[in-house]
Amino acid sequence: MSRRRKREAPLPASSAGLLTFFEEDITRIKLRPEFVVGLSAGLIILSIILLIF
Repeated sequence: MSRRRKREAPLPASSAGLLTFFEEDITRIKLRPEFVVGLSAGLIILSIILLIF
């Protein structure tokens, strides 16, 4: 058994696969929710302005 596995608490048998799947470090673009909301609002406002003109 590796050192890492010895330090971790044992996982429940019923959801062990799900827990280890979500604990993995995923390397993808991470955006703050505020940025996404601001960008969406900006696009909505831009589309409304373009419809007016």
